[in-house]
Amino acid sequence: MSNIGFIGVGIMGAPMAGHLQAAGHQLYLVSHSSPLPQELLDGGAIECATRTEVAEKSDIIFIMVPDTPQVEETLFAEDGVENGLSAGKTVVDMSSISPSATKDFAAAIEDIGCDYLDAPVSGGEVGAKAASLTIMVGGKHEVFERIKPLFELMGQNITLVGDVGAGQTCKISNQIIVALTIEAVGEALLFASKAGVDPAQVRNALMGGFAGSKILEVHGERMINRTFNPGFRIALHQKDLNLALENARQLGISLPNTATAQELFNACDKDDDHSAMVKALEQLAKHQVADS
Repeated sequence: MSNIGFIGVGIMGAPMAGHLQAAGHQLYLVSHSSPLPQELLDGGAIECATRTEVAEKSDIIFIMVPDTPQVEETLFAEDGVENGLSAGKTVVDMSSISPSATKDFAAAIEDIGCDYLDAPVSGGEVGAKAASLTIMVGGKHEVFERIKPLFELMGQNITLVGDVGAGQTCKISNQIIVALTIEAVGEALLFASKAGVDPAQVRNALMGGFAGSKILEVHGERMINRTFNPGFRIALHQKDLNLALENARQLGISLPNTATAQELFNACDKDDDHSAMVKALEQLAKHQVADS
């Protein structure tokens, strides 16, 4: 059993950390903007005063925070992880952040004799709770193989995509597909509803065909039932699409439909689940997919 630090026990991080704890690993946590989940403390997790202390007491430190600046702060602030590391420890960043920043962070951590993986996830709160996350990993093969048994406690589809930063690039690709598929499902259900056909029955019919997808299954139901509580907040998806568009500019390529999805998100409540993109389409159509 390992001593594991887990920084960022929010909607996603708390159940992920819980799976590690349930397997018998000792957790070390630190409170940031809100109290630590009581169920983790009741299960034996130890609260530390600083992120430095978490790193000092842990062999492996997982990070699950919202964005690139928060990862940088977590690692390199005065009370950050870096100051508690010693040679041989491993940092695993499961946040969704900039690939180029990830490479810089990894280089700094590796300079002090530690290993680094970027391992963003897909599957949302549902996947985190069910330990069915898709985990996209960048880093050295031998480090991946050593950490993989821990990944397997949190997810099912676990892939070493390439070197450090490749996991983040893969996650951006994932978020492009998810955003565009949410938009497509929203358009389809809106079209059916406006034409006078029950969108719930349309969804049921399409689930068995070539248009079937996890987005149609989960988010199509959200659109019909008007259940837009996150989930995965629009603000976080917009952060990921910003990364996609910024990196596309650097690569000299155009992502026109990604830009359209971002503009539709701009018209929505940023605290809603990302399935609420359909509300922007409904405003344009002056028609709602289903009654609230």
